[in-house]
Amino acid sequence: MIELEGLTAAGALEQLKKYGPNTIPEERFNPLAIFLKKFWAPVPWVLEIIFALEMTLGKFGEAWIIFSLLLFNAILSFFQEGRAKKALIALKQHLDVQARALRDKQWKLISAKELVPGDVIRIRMGDIVPADVKILAGCLSIDQSALTGESLPVEIVEGNPGYAGSSVKHGEAFANVIATGKHTYYGKTAEIVRLAKAPSHLERTIFQIIKYLVAFDLILVFSVFIYAAHEGLPFSDLIPFSLLLLVASVPVALPATFTLATALGSLELSKQGVLVSRLSAIEEAAAMNVLCLDKTGTITKNSLEVASFHCFSKYTKEDLFSLASLASEEATQDPIDLAILMASKNNASSFSKAEIIEFIPFDPERKCSEAVIRYANQKFHVFKGAPRELIKDPDLCKEIDKLAADGSRVIAVILKADQVEPVGLIALNDPPREDSKKILQELSSLGIRLLMITGDDAATARAIAEKVGLGIRILSRDDLYKNSQIEILDADIIAGVFPEDKFEIVSRLQKQGWICGMTGDGVNDAPALKKAEVGIAMSNATDVAKASAALSLTKPGLTDILEAIKTSRRIYQRMLTYTLNKIIKTLEISVLLSIGIILINNLIISQALIVFLLFANDFLTMSIATDRVSYSQKPEQWNIKKLIFVGVVFATLILCFSFFAFFSGEKFFQLSIFEIRTLVFIILVFTGQATVYLVRERHHFWKSRPSNWMIASSLFDLGVVSFLAINGYFMAPLHASLVFGLFGCVLFYFVVIDFIKVKFFKIGRTNASM
Repeated sequence: MIELEGLTAAGALEQLKKYGPNTIPEERFNPLAIFLKKFWAPVPWVLEIIFALEMTLGKFGEAWIIFSLLLFNAILSFFQEGRAKKALIALKQHLDVQARALRDKQWKLISAKELVPGDVIRIRMGDIVPADVKILAGCLSIDQSALTGESLPVEIVEGNPGYAGSSVKHGEAFANVIATGKHTYYGKTAEIVRLAKAPSHLERTIFQIIKYLVAFDLILVFSVFIYAAHEGLPFSDLIPFSLLLLVASVPVALPATFTLATALGSLELSKQGVLVSRLSAIEEAAAMNVLCLDKTGTITKNSLEVASFHCFSKYTKEDLFSLASLASEEATQDPIDLAILMASKNNASSFSKAEIIEFIPFDPERKCSEAVIRYANQKFHVFKGAPRELIKDPDLCKEIDKLAADGSRVIAVILKADQVEPVGLIALNDPPREDSKKILQELSSLGIRLLMITGDDAATARAIAEKVGLGIRILSRDDLYKNSQIEILDADIIAGVFPEDKFEIVSRLQKQGWICGMTGDGVNDAPALKKAEVGIAMSNATDVAKASAALSLTKPGLTDILEAIKTSRRIYQRMLTYTLNKIIKTLEISVLLSIGIILINNLIISQALIVFLLFANDFLTMSIATDRVSYSQKPEQWNIKKLIFVGVVFATLILCFSFFAFFSGEKFFQLSIFEIRTLVFIILVFTGQATVYLVRERHHFWKSRPSNWMIASSLFDLGVVSFLAINGYFMAPLHASLVFGLFGCVLFYFVVIDFIKVKFFKIGRTNASM
């Protein structure tokens, strides 16, 4: 045995000062700073400018309404933060264990926090590896599932590294500490998790919408000011009007509506077993066009089963499994032992009645387990383990190669009495889930490119891919790093990768313009899960992986991923309805009010009614988040230019009606300026209600029933506005026959537009790219 030195107490103290405690530094979060950042984004910027101008002009009522909307959006967003903090806390807890260290040539039990590089520690079965170490003497079989998500134990011998957070299944060893705290594999993972951030496509989308709408309104406002200067109209009336026109163009309710829609979607998914930790991922999942899938535990069952076997000489299948079961132990929960014990239940032979005299658990150094049995009044030794350690005959080794050709793990069983007799070979593999093939086909039919990522070799990966209907084009880890410009999606499988390589894969896919989903379950998967737009932690995932992911599954397999995608695409359809409605209404309001000033040399709606109009419209549009809609058969990405084009087409059709109603009120009904303002207000409310139902589906509006909340919101809006207009509250009164007549005309005209809409979408297929 080698001589162990260890550290002195003084040397350990010096190392502790140099490297710090064996813990992961906890990042400090300032809740106030996080909250204040919610006011630093495109929508808040515009509203803050308008708020300041309203206060300057003394329009305090309108100003505080704007401030209330700002505050509401900020509070909603604030409560969705903190996922990275939870991930770091979970990582830190994994290192809070005890360790046996050699200090001053005496073995002492100390807190793992006090370990430093250079310490010599003793690790044995049942321990958690407290730091990154190098084995000095001995041999260990360690479970790295908390780190990698892979359930099979890994054998490490003298000279090999072991990583913090792993648990020791068998064996005993002395090891030298080589890294602690933030310098360990765990610690480096924690730092990547802290820095990793999925790109926000939603913020970019909102900014583009605002950019177009505000630019259009500014052109109209500028035109109105030029006209006012020419005609001598007072600027004191136009400045507040211009500000309110800008407010009307900003999709103030868009962030709140998105949040409400995704929150309701989150509640719906939780009932299906999908827990949502980052609401924006629901919207991102609608656009996701590539999904990187872990093989083990995602496509496969993550449990070993007997795939095939080979018996030698006089031994039968029943003999092979009975003897293998005698050298297995259920208490250890070793995956290989459990698979063999399960198979032996249906393959019993006379050996099953043998008496076990002694059982020696799996020894990583000998690479086998051993059972001493009494059978037929004779003493036998049964060995089960690595085939090339137990079988030396070259002819018999050919059978090992045959069974291992598809990536199966091969176990040998030998029997020893007076001489050694090979009994047979058992091939074990992790088979695909029964539903994997069907669900993968459904995911492909939804336009999602699938990429299987595995640490297994190419043969194993190809065998699984063929069984589940994936392609068999393979890239290796070496291929990935030899060429940084390689087109990853030219392959269907990336084999031989380490969990940390997933982060690199996600980063490259995002640079190539893909919206990326990633599944994972281990600690080392956490950076990739957080980096991906849609990180998905599987049901068996570690706490760190779940804290880093946007979605966490509670049931094994892929079914819930499919449901999450369908739900996200329904939410996208609702948001598309809101956005298209907002564009159409902004164009209608801006053009009608601006041209109205030019036509009658006066404001055709009061500032108070504009504010009232915004609330009347948003009351219904917020209920869009509850609407019943169908999901698209392909990934959905925002095409703002096409949205604007569609908005212009429908806004033009609606403006034709609005101007007709306006001229009818002025010329035919001889309404006063105050009555015209009431008329314009109810025109905008009625057409605003109708627009929502016009654009909520690409087919005829009566083909699908809206949600109860939408119907109730419409009835409430129409009822309240009609009552106020007829009775003259906050506006000049109009005769009931005029109000109801206008409503009937709006209904008839929008039925006509609905037929035009269906033809328009059939010809242009515009919805396919929005």
